[in-house]
Amino acid sequence: MHVFTVQGMTCGHCVKAVTAAVHEQDAAATVEVNLAGKQVRVDSQLAADKILAAIREEGYQAEPA
Repeated sequence: MHVFTVQGMTCGHCVKAVTAAVHEQDAAATVEVNLAGKQVRVDSQLAADKILAAIREEGYQAEPA
């Protein structure tokens, strides 16, 4: 399980964009987004840096929590 703090998420579209970005890297990943807490939890075998890169490519500032 990876947990990231993601700045810039404000709406349902943001949730879909972040989720889709992770699923492009790992279609089997489980993604949970908490808009209020600015956190994204990802259950995936991918390395954290690959997940961070995918989220950042969508234009969000992401760091390990």
